[in-house]
Amino acid sequence: MTILGLSEGMFRLSLFIAIFALMAVLEALLPRRRRRHARLKRWVTNFGVLASSYVLVALVGLIVPVTATLSAVFAQNQGLGLFNLTAWPGWIEGIIAFILLDLVIWTQHLVTHKVPLLWRFHRVHHTDEDLDASSAVRFHPVEIVFSVFVKSAAVVLLGAPVLAVVLFEAAVNGSAMFNHANLRLPESVDRFVRRLIVTPDMHRVHHSTEMAETNSNYGFALSVWDRLFRTYVAQPEKGHDGMTLGLSDWQDDAPTRLGWSLALPFSNPARTSRDQ
Repeated sequence: MTILGLSEGMFRLSLFIAIFALMAVLEALLPRRRRRHARLKRWVTNFGVLASSYVLVALVGLIVPVTATLSAVFAQNQGLGLFNLTAWPGWIEGIIAFILLDLVIWTQHLVTHKVPLLWRFHRVHHTDEDLDASSAVRFHPVEIVFSVFVKSAAVVLLGAPVLAVVLFEAAVNGSAMFNHANLRLPESVDRFVRRLIVTPDMHRVHHSTEMAETNSNYGFALSVWDRLFRTYVAQPEKGHDGMTLGLSDWQDDAPTRLGWSLALPFSNPARTSRDQ
């Protein structure tokens, strides 16, 4: 499949680089919070986590060649899933598929906070003590593999159109970089935008050390799910300048180290930074 003359992989990579570069520039011009750690050191670690995820996904793919896009192609060829049993216009199927896949990702995110084993891996993301666009790629490789299988299963069950899946993957990656950005939006703009999509101020609440706030605002792209399921918190209790980011157990420079971040899920299980 080609999009704008580019292969799927090149399209997604080009879009990723463009959005990350844009967010990095905007963060420098309109920062929301003062950084606690040097940006370069964090970027090396966060992109190191991303590189490790690519390696593990590739290794798993040698055994089980599964991605969301391949699953969409498979479902289409085999006539599997909801949309392969309907005769709806493609654009309607695409919109519905996008919305339902976003709900799947929201649910997956919620589950990673509620299931202790999954939280052990997801907490790697939450140990980042500074949020910026690079935080969007700071997910442990094991969690990424889990996410690939969850999305792939959802795609097959839906029979989601291939193009809709590619655009969904690109949109979620882009929105994640946007809502993790250390970016100050005018209050009026933030209020308007968060009616539809998750903004940096909305998602920053989710990265608070206060567990009542950590267990809120699970959305990655659409903001409707947190409102619908009553997990929405509008603002942090201590304000965006006064709140502490990360997890209370690790308020030092350890999360800025790649080896520490990758090993964290296998550390002392008594230290989970959860109160549920």
